[in-house]
Amino acid sequence: MAAILSCHYFSSSPTTPKILTLPITTTNRIRSFPYSLNHSSSRRLTTRCSSQNPPQSRIQTEQRKKSFSLKECAISVALAFGLVTGVPALDVYNNANAANQVVPDMAVLISGPPIKDPGALLRYALPINNKAIREVQKPLEDITESLKVAGVKALDSVERNLRQASRSLKQGKTLIVSGLAESKKEHGVELLGKLEVGMDELQQIVESRTRDAVAPKQKELLQYVGGVEEDMVDGFPYEVPEEYQNMPLLKGRATVDMKVKVKENPNLDECVFRIVLDGYNAPVTAGNFLDLVERHFYDGMEIQRADGFVVQTGDPEGPAEGFIDPSTEKTRIIPLEIMVEGEKVPVYGSTLEELGLYKAQTKLPFNAFGTMAMARDEFENNSASSQVFWLLKESELTPSNANILDGRYSVFGYVTNNEDFLADLKVGDVIESIEVVSGLDNLANPSYKIAG
Repeated sequence: MAAILSCHYFSSSPTTPKILTLPITTTNRIRSFPYSLNHSSSRRLTTRCSSQNPPQSRIQTEQRKKSFSLKECAISVALAFGLVTGVPALDVYNNANAANQVVPDMAVLISGPPIKDPGALLRYALPINNKAIREVQKPLEDITESLKVAGVKALDSVERNLRQASRSLKQGKTLIVSGLAESKKEHGVELLGKLEVGMDELQQIVESRTRDAVAPKQKELLQYVGGVEEDMVDGFPYEVPEEYQNMPLLKGRATVDMKVKVKENPNLDECVFRIVLDGYNAPVTAGNFLDLVERHFYDGMEIQRADGFVVQTGDPEGPAEGFIDPSTEKTRIIPLEIMVEGEKVPVYGSTLEELGLYKAQTKLPFNAFGTMAMARDEFENNSASSQVFWLLKESELTPSNANILDGRYSVFGYVTNNEDFLADLKVGDVIESIEVVSGLDNLANPSYKIAG
Protein backbone atom coordinates (compact mmCIF):
# COMPACT_ATOMS: atom_id res chain seq x y z
CA MET A 1 0.00 0.00 0.00
CA ALA A 2 1.71 3.11 -1.20
CA ALA A 3 1.75 6.34 0.75
CA ILE A 4 3.73 9.55 0.70
CA LEU A 5 5.39 11.41 3.54
CA SER A 6 6.31 14.97 2.77
CA CYS A 7 8.96 17.34 4.03
CA HIS A 8 7.89 20.75 2.81
CA TYR A 9 10.66 22.91 1.47
CA PHE A 10 10.63 26.53 0.35
CA SER A 11 13.06 27.95 -2.14
CA SER A 12 14.99 31.17 -1.62
CA SER A 13 12.29 32.88 -3.66
CA PRO A 14 9.33 33.48 -1.33
CA THR A 15 6.85 33.14 -4.18
CA THR A 16 7.85 29.66 -5.34
CA PRO A 17 7.24 26.94 -2.76
CA LYS A 18 8.86 23.61 -3.46
CA ILE A 19 7.80 20.28 -1.98
CA LEU A 20 10.13 17.32 -1.52
CA THR A 21 8.26 14.03 -1.18
CA LEU A 22 9.69 10.80 0.13
CA PRO A 23 7.86 7.48 -0.35
CA ILE A 24 7.28 5.12 2.55
CA THR A 25 6.10 1.52 2.91
CA THR A 26 5.07 0.56 6.47
CA THR A 27 18.51 20.51 28.44
CA ASN A 28 16.74 22.84 30.17
CA ARG A 29 15.76 20.64 33.10
CA ILE A 30 16.42 17.81 30.75
CA ARG A 31 17.37 14.46 32.13
CA SER A 32 20.93 13.74 31.45
CA PHE A 33 22.02 12.47 28.14
CA PRO A 34 25.69 11.56 28.45
CA TYR A 35 28.71 13.06 26.84
CA SER A 36 28.19 15.25 23.80
CA LEU A 37 30.12 15.99 20.66
CA ASN A 38 29.88 19.27 18.85
CA HIS A 39 27.93 19.79 15.66
CA SER A 40 30.60 18.40 13.36
CA SER A 41 29.75 14.94 14.66
CA SER A 42 26.47 15.08 12.77
CA ARG A 43 25.80 12.78 9.88
CA ARG A 44 26.37 15.33 7.18
CA LEU A 45 29.81 16.54 8.23
CA THR A 46 31.71 13.65 9.70
CA THR A 47 34.02 10.95 8.43
CA ARG A 48 33.04 7.59 9.91
CA CYS A 49 35.13 4.68 11.13
CA SER A 50 33.58 1.87 13.11
CA SER A 51 33.64 -1.82 13.83
CA GLN A 52 31.49 -4.41 15.55
CA ASN A 53 32.49 -7.14 17.93
CA PRO A 54 31.02 -10.65 17.56
CA PRO A 55 27.81 -11.43 19.48
CA GLN A 56 27.77 -13.09 22.89
CA SER A 57 25.63 -16.22 23.16
CA ARG A 58 24.80 -15.73 26.85
CA ILE A 59 25.22 -13.25 29.74
CA GLN A 60 28.39 -13.74 31.74
CA THR A 61 29.39 -11.52 34.62
CA GLU A 62 33.15 -11.30 34.72
CA GLN A 63 36.00 -9.18 35.97
CA ARG A 64 37.19 -6.42 33.67
CA LYS A 65 40.27 -7.50 31.76
CA LYS A 66 42.87 -4.77 31.78
CA SER A 67 44.83 -3.98 28.63
CA PHE A 68 45.96 -0.42 29.19
CA SER A 69 48.51 -0.24 26.41
CA LEU A 70 45.97 -1.20 23.76
CA LYS A 71 43.36 1.17 25.12
CA GLU A 72 45.80 4.05 25.29
CA CYS A 73 46.85 3.26 21.73
CA ALA A 74 43.22 3.37 20.60
CA ILE A 75 42.70 6.73 22.26
CA SER A 76 45.85 8.03 20.56
CA VAL A 77 44.53 6.82 17.21
CA ALA A 78 41.24 8.60 17.83
CA LEU A 79 43.00 11.83 18.75
CA ALA A 80 45.28 11.59 15.74
CA PHE A 81 42.29 10.98 13.51
CA GLY A 82 40.71 14.15 14.86
CA LEU A 83 43.83 16.19 14.19
CA VAL A 84 44.17 14.94 10.61
CA THR A 85 40.53 15.04 9.56
CA GLY A 86 39.21 17.91 11.66
CA VAL A 87 36.61 15.62 13.24
CA PRO A 88 36.80 16.44 16.96
CA ALA A 89 37.57 13.71 19.44
CA LEU A 90 35.82 13.42 22.77
CA ASP A 91 36.80 15.91 25.44
CA VAL A 92 39.38 15.13 28.13
CA TYR A 93 36.79 13.85 30.59
CA ASN A 94 35.39 11.45 28.05
CA ASN A 95 38.82 10.27 26.98
CA ALA A 96 39.60 9.46 30.60
CA ASN A 97 36.50 7.29 30.68
CA ALA A 98 37.27 5.84 27.27
CA ALA A 99 40.62 4.56 28.54
CA ASN A 100 38.69 2.39 30.97
CA GLN A 101 35.66 1.31 28.97
CA VAL A 102 35.52 2.08 25.26
CA VAL A 103 38.06 -0.45 23.93
CA PRO A 104 37.87 -3.74 25.83
CA ASP A 105 40.01 -5.87 23.51
CA MET A 106 41.45 -6.31 20.04
CA ALA A 107 38.39 -8.13 18.74
CA VAL A 108 36.40 -4.91 18.92
CA LEU A 109 38.97 -3.05 16.86
CA ILE A 110 39.40 -5.49 14.01
CA SER A 111 35.92 -6.91 13.45
CA GLY A 112 33.64 -5.81 10.62
CA PRO A 113 31.62 -2.61 10.27
CA PRO A 114 28.24 -2.33 12.00
CA ILE A 115 24.86 -2.37 10.32
CA LYS A 116 23.67 1.23 10.13
CA ASP A 117 20.39 0.90 8.23
CA PRO A 118 17.45 1.14 10.66
CA GLY A 119 15.34 -1.27 8.62
CA ALA A 120 18.07 -3.91 8.71
CA LEU A 121 18.61 -3.38 12.44
CA LEU A 122 14.91 -3.94 13.05
CA ARG A 123 14.88 -7.08 10.89
CA TYR A 124 17.83 -8.61 12.72
CA ALA A 125 16.32 -7.67 16.09
CA LEU A 126 13.27 -9.88 15.58
CA PRO A 127 13.12 -12.91 17.91
CA ILE A 128 13.42 -15.51 15.16
CA ASN A 129 15.98 -18.12 14.20
CA ASN A 130 15.39 -18.99 10.55
CA LYS A 131 18.61 -19.23 8.59
CA ALA A 132 16.82 -19.64 5.27
CA ILE A 133 15.13 -16.23 5.32
CA ARG A 134 18.31 -14.54 6.56
CA GLU A 135 20.13 -15.97 3.53
CA VAL A 136 17.58 -14.19 1.33
CA GLN A 137 17.78 -10.99 3.34
CA LYS A 138 21.56 -10.56 3.37
CA PRO A 139 22.26 -10.35 -0.41
CA LEU A 140 19.29 -8.04 -0.88
CA GLU A 141 20.75 -5.71 1.76
CA ASP A 142 24.17 -5.98 0.10
CA ILE A 143 22.69 -4.23 -2.95
CA THR A 144 23.21 -0.99 -1.02
CA GLU A 145 26.98 -1.55 -1.05
CA SER A 146 26.89 -2.55 -4.72
CA LEU A 147 25.21 0.73 -5.61
CA LYS A 148 28.16 2.65 -4.22
CA VAL A 149 30.02 1.78 -7.41
CA ALA A 150 29.71 4.61 -9.94
CA GLY A 151 27.52 4.36 -13.01
CA VAL A 152 25.94 1.29 -14.52
CA LYS A 153 28.93 -0.85 -13.50
CA ALA A 154 27.17 -1.20 -10.17
CA LEU A 155 24.45 -3.22 -11.86
CA ASP A 156 26.77 -6.16 -12.40
CA SER A 157 27.21 -6.49 -8.63
CA VAL A 158 23.50 -5.92 -8.10
CA GLU A 159 22.75 -8.78 -10.45
CA ARG A 160 25.05 -11.07 -8.48
CA ASN A 161 23.33 -10.06 -5.26
CA LEU A 162 19.96 -10.74 -6.84
CA ARG A 163 20.98 -14.15 -8.18
CA GLN A 164 22.20 -15.15 -4.74
CA ALA A 165 18.96 -14.00 -3.08
CA SER A 166 16.82 -15.75 -5.70
CA ARG A 167 18.77 -18.96 -5.33
CA SER A 168 18.47 -18.84 -1.54
CA LEU A 169 14.73 -18.25 -1.76
CA LYS A 170 14.23 -21.13 -4.15
CA GLN A 171 16.31 -23.54 -2.09
CA GLY A 172 15.03 -22.44 1.30
CA LYS A 173 11.37 -21.72 0.61
CA THR A 174 10.14 -24.87 2.34
CA LEU A 175 12.11 -24.01 5.48
CA ILE A 176 10.88 -20.43 5.35
CA VAL A 177 7.24 -21.48 5.11
CA SER A 178 7.68 -24.00 7.91
CA GLY A 179 9.05 -21.21 10.09
CA LEU A 180 5.90 -19.09 9.78
CA ALA A 181 3.60 -18.88 12.80
CA GLU A 182 0.49 -20.93 12.10
CA SER A 183 -1.82 -17.96 12.65
CA LYS A 184 0.19 -15.85 10.19
CA LYS A 185 1.10 -18.48 7.62
CA GLU A 186 -1.37 -17.37 4.96
CA HIS A 187 -0.13 -13.79 5.10
CA GLY A 188 3.51 -14.89 5.10
CA VAL A 189 3.01 -17.08 2.03
CA GLU A 190 1.32 -14.16 0.28
CA LEU A 191 4.34 -11.96 1.00
CA LEU A 192 6.70 -14.64 -0.32
CA GLY A 193 4.75 -14.63 -3.57
CA LYS A 194 5.11 -10.85 -3.81
CA LEU A 195 8.81 -11.21 -3.05
CA GLU A 196 9.30 -13.65 -5.94
CA VAL A 197 7.44 -11.38 -8.34
CA GLY A 198 9.45 -8.39 -7.11
CA MET A 199 12.74 -10.20 -7.68
CA ASP A 200 11.72 -10.89 -11.28
CA GLU A 201 10.88 -7.20 -11.69
CA LEU A 202 14.26 -6.21 -10.24
CA GLN A 203 15.93 -8.55 -12.71
CA GLN A 204 14.19 -6.72 -15.55
CA ILE A 205 15.33 -3.40 -14.10
CA VAL A 206 18.92 -4.62 -14.04
CA GLU A 207 18.72 -5.97 -17.59
CA SER A 208 17.33 -2.64 -18.81
CA ARG A 209 20.25 -0.90 -17.04
CA THR A 210 17.89 1.44 -15.19
CA ARG A 211 20.11 2.15 -12.21
CA ASP A 212 17.85 4.73 -10.54
CA ALA A 213 15.03 2.20 -10.23
CA VAL A 214 17.13 -0.33 -8.28
CA ALA A 215 17.09 1.24 -4.80
CA PRO A 216 13.29 1.76 -4.62
CA LYS A 217 12.70 -1.82 -5.74
CA GLN A 218 15.29 -3.09 -3.25
CA LYS A 219 13.46 -1.27 -0.47
CA GLU A 220 10.19 -2.86 -1.53
CA LEU A 221 11.71 -6.35 -1.54
CA LEU A 222 13.23 -5.88 1.91
CA GLN A 223 9.86 -4.79 3.21
CA TYR A 224 8.44 -8.09 2.02
CA VAL A 225 11.32 -9.92 3.70
CA GLY A 226 10.74 -8.02 6.94
CA GLY A 227 7.04 -8.83 6.79
CA VAL A 228 7.78 -12.53 6.33
CA GLU A 229 10.15 -12.43 9.30
CA GLU A 230 7.55 -10.73 11.49
CA ASP A 231 5.09 -13.45 10.50
CA MET A 232 7.51 -15.96 12.03
CA VAL A 233 7.02 -14.51 15.51
CA ASP A 234 4.31 -16.45 17.30
CA GLY A 235 2.99 -14.28 20.12
CA PHE A 236 5.17 -12.45 22.63
CA PRO A 237 8.22 -14.59 23.38
CA TYR A 238 8.74 -14.08 27.15
CA GLU A 239 7.29 -12.86 30.43
CA VAL A 240 8.20 -9.38 31.64
CA PRO A 241 9.42 -9.39 35.28
CA GLU A 242 6.57 -9.27 37.76
CA GLU A 243 7.34 -5.78 39.07
CA TYR A 244 6.70 -4.34 35.59
CA GLN A 245 3.82 -6.51 34.42
CA ASN A 246 1.13 -3.95 35.27
CA MET A 247 2.82 -1.11 33.38
CA PRO A 248 1.93 -0.28 29.76
CA LEU A 249 3.76 -2.92 27.71
CA LEU A 250 4.25 -3.06 23.97
CA LYS A 251 4.15 -6.77 23.19
CA GLY A 252 5.31 -6.56 19.62
CA ARG A 253 5.94 -3.56 17.41
CA ALA A 254 4.15 -0.33 16.60
CA THR A 255 4.65 2.44 14.08
CA VAL A 256 4.02 6.14 14.73
CA ASP A 257 4.27 9.31 12.65
CA MET A 258 5.70 12.38 14.38
CA LYS A 259 4.82 15.67 12.68
CA VAL A 260 7.13 18.55 13.56
CA LYS A 261 6.56 22.23 12.77
CA VAL A 262 9.91 23.84 12.07
CA LYS A 263 10.46 27.46 13.07
CA GLU A 264 12.95 29.98 11.76
CA ASN A 265 14.17 27.80 8.92
CA PRO A 266 13.66 29.35 5.48
CA ASN A 267 14.18 25.99 3.78
CA LEU A 268 12.13 23.63 5.94
CA ASP A 269 8.58 24.18 7.07
CA GLU A 270 7.43 20.88 8.52
CA CYS A 271 8.35 17.23 8.38
CA VAL A 272 6.81 13.89 9.30
CA PHE A 273 9.12 11.33 10.84
CA ARG A 274 8.10 7.67 10.76
CA ILE A 275 9.25 5.76 13.84
CA VAL A 276 9.12 2.02 14.48
CA LEU A 277 8.89 1.10 18.18
CA ASP A 278 10.30 -2.31 19.12
CA GLY A 279 8.49 -3.91 22.01
CA TYR A 280 10.07 -7.30 21.43
CA ASN A 281 13.32 -5.96 22.85
CA ALA A 282 12.05 -3.09 25.03
CA PRO A 283 8.41 -3.78 25.99
CA VAL A 284 8.34 -1.51 29.07
CA THR A 285 10.12 1.42 27.41
CA ALA A 286 8.23 1.22 24.12
CA GLY A 287 4.94 0.61 25.93
CA ASN A 288 5.45 3.68 28.12
CA PHE A 289 6.12 5.86 25.06
CA LEU A 290 3.16 4.53 23.08
CA ASP A 291 0.90 5.04 26.07
CA LEU A 292 2.06 8.67 26.32
CA VAL A 293 1.51 9.11 22.58
CA GLU A 294 -2.09 7.99 23.00
CA ARG A 295 -2.44 10.48 25.85
CA HIS A 296 -1.23 13.19 23.39
CA PHE A 297 1.45 13.97 25.95
CA TYR A 298 3.95 15.10 23.29
CA ASP A 299 1.50 17.04 21.10
CA GLY A 300 2.41 20.73 21.14
CA MET A 301 5.68 20.11 22.99
CA GLU A 302 8.83 21.87 21.82
CA ILE A 303 12.15 20.35 20.89
CA GLN A 304 14.21 21.06 24.02
CA ARG A 305 17.69 20.08 22.94
CA ALA A 306 19.32 20.06 19.52
CA ASP A 307 23.10 20.25 19.74
CA GLY A 308 24.22 18.35 16.65
CA PHE A 309 24.63 15.16 18.67
CA VAL A 310 21.06 14.53 19.82
CA VAL A 311 17.56 15.92 19.47
CA GLN A 312 15.64 15.67 22.74
CA THR A 313 12.17 16.40 24.10
CA GLY A 314 9.68 15.15 26.68
CA ASP A 315 10.24 17.51 29.64
CA PRO A 316 6.78 18.87 30.51
CA GLU A 317 6.07 22.37 31.75
CA GLY A 318 6.21 22.88 35.48
CA PRO A 319 8.49 21.43 38.16
CA ALA A 320 8.06 17.79 37.12
CA GLU A 321 10.75 16.30 34.90
CA GLY A 322 8.55 13.50 33.64
CA PHE A 323 4.99 12.30 33.18
CA ILE A 324 2.72 12.68 36.22
CA ASP A 325 0.20 9.86 36.09
CA PRO A 326 -3.14 11.43 37.07
CA SER A 327 -4.33 8.12 38.54
CA THR A 328 -1.49 8.12 41.09
CA GLU A 329 -0.45 11.80 41.04
CA LYS A 330 3.14 10.56 40.95
CA THR A 331 5.81 10.62 38.28
CA ARG A 332 5.79 7.44 36.25
CA ILE A 333 9.27 5.96 36.39
CA ILE A 334 10.43 3.19 34.08
CA PRO A 335 13.55 1.05 34.46
CA LEU A 336 16.66 0.86 32.35
CA GLU A 337 15.85 -1.93 29.88
CA ILE A 338 18.44 -3.52 27.58
CA MET A 339 18.14 -6.68 25.53
CA VAL A 340 21.42 -8.53 25.02
CA GLU A 341 22.11 -10.59 21.91
CA GLY A 342 21.55 -14.27 22.64
CA GLU A 343 19.28 -13.65 25.64
CA LYS A 344 15.53 -14.16 25.77
CA VAL A 345 14.66 -11.49 28.36
CA PRO A 346 16.00 -7.93 28.72
CA VAL A 347 18.34 -6.86 31.50
CA TYR A 348 16.63 -4.46 33.90
CA GLY A 349 18.06 -1.85 36.22
CA SER A 350 21.77 -2.23 35.45
CA THR A 351 24.07 -1.07 32.69
CA LEU A 352 26.01 -3.75 30.86
CA GLU A 353 29.18 -2.16 32.23
CA GLU A 354 27.93 -2.65 35.78
CA LEU A 355 27.27 -6.29 34.96
CA GLY A 356 30.76 -6.72 33.54
CA LEU A 357 29.40 -7.41 30.05
CA TYR A 358 32.00 -5.41 28.15
CA LYS A 359 31.74 -7.40 24.93
CA ALA A 360 28.00 -8.08 24.95
CA GLN A 361 26.02 -7.03 21.90
CA THR A 362 22.77 -5.14 22.38
CA LYS A 363 19.87 -6.19 20.15
CA LEU A 364 19.04 -2.52 19.50
CA PRO A 365 22.39 -0.74 19.14
CA PHE A 366 23.11 2.95 18.66
CA ASN A 367 24.25 2.27 15.09
CA ALA A 368 21.72 4.22 13.06
CA PHE A 369 21.18 7.93 12.56
CA GLY A 370 17.86 8.50 14.35
CA THR A 371 18.23 5.80 16.99
CA MET A 372 15.55 6.55 19.62
CA ALA A 373 16.22 6.08 23.33
CA MET A 374 15.19 7.23 26.81
CA ALA A 375 16.98 10.00 28.67
CA ARG A 376 17.53 9.49 32.40
CA ASP A 377 19.42 10.85 35.39
CA GLU A 378 23.14 10.24 34.96
CA PHE A 379 23.63 8.38 38.24
CA GLU A 380 20.26 6.66 38.54
CA ASN A 381 19.56 3.85 36.08
CA ASN A 382 15.86 3.56 36.87
CA SER A 383 14.87 7.20 36.46
CA ALA A 384 13.45 7.51 32.93
CA SER A 385 9.93 8.81 32.50
CA SER A 386 8.96 10.76 29.38
CA GLN A 387 12.11 12.40 28.04
CA VAL A 388 13.36 10.84 24.82
CA PHE A 389 16.20 11.55 22.41
CA TRP A 390 17.24 10.73 18.87
CA LEU A 391 20.90 10.24 18.04
CA LEU A 392 22.27 12.40 15.22
CA LYS A 393 25.22 10.21 14.36
CA GLU A 394 26.18 6.75 13.23
CA SER A 395 28.88 4.58 14.76
CA GLU A 396 32.15 6.39 14.12
CA LEU A 397 35.35 6.37 16.18
CA THR A 398 33.83 4.41 19.03
CA PRO A 399 33.08 0.79 18.08
CA SER A 400 29.53 -0.48 18.02
CA ASN A 401 28.48 -2.03 21.34
CA ALA A 402 31.66 -0.74 22.98
CA ASN A 403 30.92 2.97 22.97
CA ILE A 404 29.58 5.49 25.47
CA LEU A 405 25.91 4.76 24.72
CA ASP A 406 25.30 1.07 24.04
CA GLY A 407 24.41 -0.76 27.20
CA ARG A 408 23.80 2.44 29.19
CA TYR A 409 20.58 3.82 27.68
CA SER A 410 17.36 2.08 26.67
CA VAL A 411 16.93 2.03 22.90
CA PHE A 412 13.36 1.26 21.86
CA GLY A 413 13.06 2.24 18.21
CA TYR A 414 14.42 3.85 15.08
CA VAL A 415 13.34 6.63 12.74
CA THR A 416 12.87 4.83 9.43
CA ASN A 417 11.76 7.68 7.14
CA ASN A 418 12.99 11.26 6.86
CA GLU A 419 15.61 10.65 9.56
CA ASP A 420 18.09 12.94 7.77
CA PHE A 421 15.87 15.91 8.59
CA LEU A 422 16.31 15.39 12.33
CA ALA A 423 19.55 17.33 11.95
CA ASP A 424 17.54 20.36 10.78
CA LEU A 425 15.49 20.56 13.98
CA LYS A 426 16.23 23.33 16.46
CA VAL A 427 15.26 24.12 20.04
CA GLY A 428 11.78 25.64 19.91
CA ASP A 429 10.51 23.64 16.94
CA VAL A 430 7.15 22.13 17.83
CA ILE A 431 5.90 18.55 17.73
CA GLU A 432 2.45 19.16 16.31
CA SER A 433 1.34 15.56 16.80
CA ILE A 434 2.44 11.96 17.14
CA GLU A 435 -0.10 9.52 15.71
CA VAL A 436 -0.16 5.74 15.78
CA VAL A 437 -0.07 4.18 12.31
CA SER A 438 -0.13 0.53 13.35
CA GLY A 439 0.45 -1.79 16.28
CA LEU A 440 -1.73 -0.15 18.92
CA ASP A 441 -3.38 -3.52 19.52
CA ASN A 442 0.01 -4.75 20.77
CA LEU A 443 -0.16 -2.34 23.72
CA ALA A 444 -1.08 -4.14 26.95
CA ASN A 445 -2.27 -2.33 30.11
CA PRO A 446 -2.91 1.01 28.37
CA SER A 447 -3.23 3.51 31.20
CA TYR A 448 -4.78 6.16 28.99
CA LYS A 449 -7.93 4.01 28.80
CA ILE A 450 -8.06 3.60 32.55
CA ALA A 451 -7.64 7.34 33.10
CA GLY A 452 -9.91 8.35 30.25
